[in-house]
Amino acid sequence: MNRELLQKAEQFIFECYEELGRSDAAQRVKEIEGLIEDTGTYEHTFEELEYGAKVAWRNSNRCIGRLFWNSLQVFDQRHLQDEKEIRDAVYEHMNYATNGGRIRSTISIFKPKQGNEEIRFWNHQLIRYAGYEIDGELVGDPASINFTRQCEALGWQGGGGRFDVLPLVVQVDGSKPQWFEIPEEYILEVPLRHPVFQWFSDFGLKWYAVPFISDMRLEIGGINYTAAPFNGWYMETEIGARNLADEFRYNLLPDVAEAMGLNTRRNTSLWKDRALIELNQAVLYSFKQDKVSMVDHHSAAQQFQLFEKKERTCGREATGDWTWLIPPVSPATTHIFHSSYKDRMDTPNFFYQTKAYEKTL
Repeated sequence: MNRELLQKAEQFIFECYEELGRSDAAQRVKEIEGLIEDTGTYEHTFEELEYGAKVAWRNSNRCIGRLFWNSLQVFDQRHLQDEKEIRDAVYEHMNYATNGGRIRSTISIFKPKQGNEEIRFWNHQLIRYAGYEIDGELVGDPASINFTRQCEALGWQGGGGRFDVLPLVVQVDGSKPQWFEIPEEYILEVPLRHPVFQWFSDFGLKWYAVPFISDMRLEIGGINYTAAPFNGWYMETEIGARNLADEFRYNLLPDVAEAMGLNTRRNTSLWKDRALIELNQAVLYSFKQDKVSMVDHHSAAQQFQLFEKKERTCGREATGDWTWLIPPVSPATTHIFHSSYKDRMDTPNFFYQTKAYEKTL
């Protein structure tokens, strides 16, 4: 019998049932022990699955938005088997979560890994922009170049633009992956403009409204869900200070600074800092104008402080990866910068896994 799996299951069940106020944990563990002995594995009830997914968010060391962990909507899609059913479930998730801009935190959980059988999404995020290398020039999102090439090898043809949405790529049990063009009705995008600088619109920038993470492994009580896409909503710095500003992404700070008339030849002009603030201001303004959910980094830090207090009240310690929790803009103005956290990976949790297309090669 798989003793390691039983040990993980037992630990999870006792924690789960105690927190849910149930008294039949020992009976459930005995049932699971029989299942593992007979079949080598066990299956979560929906109550266990829902609790596990929520607590995985609560335990996510790198997430500043954990205050809302208990509001996560869990879709149980473990019964789905083929790529088209999975695709349709993903579209259902996207539609529900996007909610016309009033974004709802959501996770869809597909069947767990058993032996060599597993469902994988090749996408890092369900919605992301393609990246191309055209005549030695980088066009679009450089972070997507490798995945874009994989999609092209499967038969997808992009438009060669800066903001081409990549297809959804689904692989079931090691079979040939299938790709699907995501219908526009499931993709909400926000054109970026600035509250003061009218010229900002001339950049023709936009970003998708919802960050759907789709390539992480969800582990609950020793059971591994390799396909469990989830989403919250953006903090503005994720777009304005990273996606659009990083030199290895869209690298827009020089363009913004030049349009602002700043001296980009001298570091002492603080042109990067000033351009960065205005880029983030544009992101916040645009999402607010379009009534799309977003949090600024100061509010997010205050929400995380409240999460820490609530965890202490419940007798738990909020773990954290400090390097990820501090916002990339003005971190010293938040309490997180002046705090320390135990970077401990409690379970249930989300874990990185080898990219599906790298595993296939």
